[in-house]
Amino acid sequence: MHIKSLIKRIDHIGIAVRDLVSVIPFYTEVLGLALKGIETVEQENVRVAFLQLGDIQLELIEPLSNDSTIAHYIEKYGEGIHHIALETSQIKESMEHIIRNEGKLIYDEPHTGAKQAWINFIHPRFAHGVLFELLEKKTL
Repeated sequence: MHIKSLIKRIDHIGIAVRDLVSVIPFYTEVLGLALKGIETVEQENVRVAFLQLGDIQLELIEPLSNDSTIAHYIEKYGEGIHHIALETSQIKESMEHIIRNEGKLIYDEPHTGAKQAWINFIHPRFAHGVLFELLEKKTL
């Protein structure tokens, strides 16, 4: 299967923040975005706030401990854009396509992310400095 038929759209942009409570007012009051919910993702050790921006969501990602991946990211780079999520119809096939093209993924197998979606990340060294998340929404 060709990658064009696997990648559907940009699903969201992930933004690393130190503290959700202090940044949410900027997004809701200054930018006028609608807060759609907040969720804890235990597997990633983060809390995520979902804000709607047209067809795309912004995900504000707060570390729950100093040893989380997001905490390390903020320590090294500061707050800001962390990743761009690409929705895929088939995450396993998308991962296999990346590997066949000598790409690197962060995880060997998909992980459960926010909203119980299957996720994995394309290593930024392979993607020219951009961290792309592959995301397959689970059907209920």
